Amino acid sequence: MGINSEKDIEANLQIGPTTLGMVRIFIEAGGVEIPMDFEPEEAEEIAEEILAAAKQARKAR
Repeated sequence: MGINSEKDIEANLQIGPTTLGMVRIFIEAGGVEIPMDFEPEEAEEIAEEILAAAKQARKAR
């Protein structure tokens, strides 16, 4: 499965701070829960990557 492969799967995505000063991205899909914790600096890098991808996606329209 690649980034361009479409799948018909519903998922729940939550993002927020933890009590330990981390940023958690929490994904739940098909009964599977995936908590991913990041240092704030890592989370900022991920946010920048998401924004860059959104900018590229707009160009593809």
